[in-house]
Amino acid sequence: MTDERKNGRPTAAGTGQAAKKLPPAALRALAEADARRKEYLAKEAENPVERGGRGGKDPARYGDWEVKGRAIDF
Repeated sequence: MTDERKNGRPTAAGTGQAAKKLPPAALRALAEADARRKEYLAKEAENPVERGGRGGKDPARYGDWEVKGRAIDF
């Protein structure tokens, strides 16, 4: 379990030693996920704010057909 941070890296609880280093493939996957997240947030910021909409994500894309506890369809 990690509970302390030094130099941005978690340390093992009570040992003061840095956690095991991740393999290069894991670091590359984390970097790719971070890049995708930043790209997604940039695209979200470009979209105009919908006024009077239902809020949340697009139900057709995310399969959320419920609003305030009622199943909806359109």
